[in-house]
Amino acid sequence: MTEDLRVQTAGVAAQPAPAAVTPDVASPVSVKAGHAAGVDRPRIEAAVRELLIGIGEDPDRPGLVGTPDRVARACEELFSGLADDPARHLRKQFHEEGNEELVVVRDIPFHSMCEHHILPFIGRAHVAYIPRDGRITGLSKIARCVAGFAARPQLQERLTDQVADAMMAELDPKGVMVVIEAEHTCMTMRGIRAAGAMTVTSAVRGTLKTDNKTREEALRLLGR
Repeated sequence: MTEDLRVQTAGVAAQPAPAAVTPDVASPVSVKAGHAAGVDRPRIEAAVRELLIGIGEDPDRPGLVGTPDRVARACEELFSGLADDPARHLRKQFHEEGNEELVVVRDIPFHSMCEHHILPFIGRAHVAYIPRDGRITGLSKIARCVAGFAARPQLQERLTDQVADAMMAELDPKGVMVVIEAEHTCMTMRGIRAAGAMTVTSAVRGTLKTDNKTREEALRLLGR
């Protein structure tokens, strides 16, 4: 389960999330002639069938007959972020008068697909921000934002920047820090096969970039 922490720099005391809660809105999905969320199922099925033939398999053997359809349906989930605006989740906001203390959401699990090999990379994202004039968002909205940007063919470096830029654009905070750590199967399953190797990326904006003391406090709370 995702560990949501809302932490104040003064005394590092954990605080409850804001009381106001509204139901989450599902990602927009439209079904039309075998297409959902921009995914062309028939085209994917045809491509998967060709892939199976290309690797020397028989797409008509019992174990593989349904594989093209299953892959096409999986793609609707894995790449749903292409037809979505993940930053929209951050537009559900609250106002807590005078609050300009550090907020940290740590250990957000995510999975994405490396755009170079179309193989998964799986890890955790950590997000910290300093609200401006008490303008905050629900903690789960940050996790949804991460998941939305991850549901695309991605680079970890780009994913990290996209989350940080969305936080800055939608919340106008004083500062943002995003740290992502992940294991890339394109590195662990093939090539060098360096099982267990982790890639860590960061994106820092605003006060958290310019104020060394504040940045160090955020890194400590993120466990870095």
